[in-house]
Amino acid sequence: MSTVTTAPAKGRTDSTVPAASGEGRIGPRANARHIGALVRRNALQIKQDPESMFDAVLMPIIFILLFVYVFGGAIAGKGRLEDYVNYVTPGLMAMMGINIAMAVGTGVNDDSKKGVMDRFRTMPIARSSVLVAKIVVEVGRMLVATAILLGMGFLLGLEIKTSVVDLLAAVGLSVVFGASLMWIFILLGLTMKTAQAVQGVAMLVLMPLQFGSSIFAPPTTMPDWLKTFTDYNPLSNLADAARNLINGGPVAHSVWMTLAWAAGITLLTAPLAVARFRKRT
Repeated sequence: MSTVTTAPAKGRTDSTVPAASGEGRIGPRANARHIGALVRRNALQIKQDPESMFDAVLMPIIFILLFVYVFGGAIAGKGRLEDYVNYVTPGLMAMMGINIAMAVGTGVNDDSKKGVMDRFRTMPIARSSVLVAKIVVEVGRMLVATAILLGMGFLLGLEIKTSVVDLLAAVGLSVVFGASLMWIFILLGLTMKTAQAVQGVAMLVLMPLQFGSSIFAPPTTMPDWLKTFTDYNPLSNLADAARNLINGGPVAHSVWMTLAWAAGITLLTAPLAVARFRKRT
């Protein structure tokens, strides 16, 4: 525990007392300042290392080109690629959040190995502020990736059949769900020993969730057992919600299910991640 030098109290001979580092003594304003300072630190790191933005910039371009031109003809039919663009682009918005969230886990693990997290734990700041700041910056990266994805979608023929407000609602829903997933990967990053282990576990979980969903193809083409899995897959709820917000259609059920999943994931994993951060040695 860090210490600060003080004048000895009457009747005492020691000259040090424990520094205030308890999260319970930190008010909301101080916590907000800490988060802001840490967000600035993380943003400056990205500025000093622009290569860390490659995944957010290139991934949406590669994914939409790959899926539209490889699978679009087979799923939508030859000459109807624009229809598939309108189908797959909202689904890929959900996929952007997943991949950015996975990068959070590897980044937290790398910071822990370098001793960055140990230094944060010695400071008189709220432990949660370190992790919240990380999420805020990654949400910014997610918005960049989503903007590039939509830009590519418009170039390939994406058509907004509802309104700009509905489009922004779809983006916001994707961000909320993606931010909830970040708590899972932060927990993994603080628990696993290496970044490779974090990536390995993440891929084992995410691959079935991604491809066993309505992101890339309508569930009606799937066998019954897989369709049942798809119906309960939270990524399907998010993809369907974003798709209907952009193309028109019923949204209430899928939107509320997505928000429920996001709230449940956050309420379960955020306290565990903060507790793990406090205790990690």
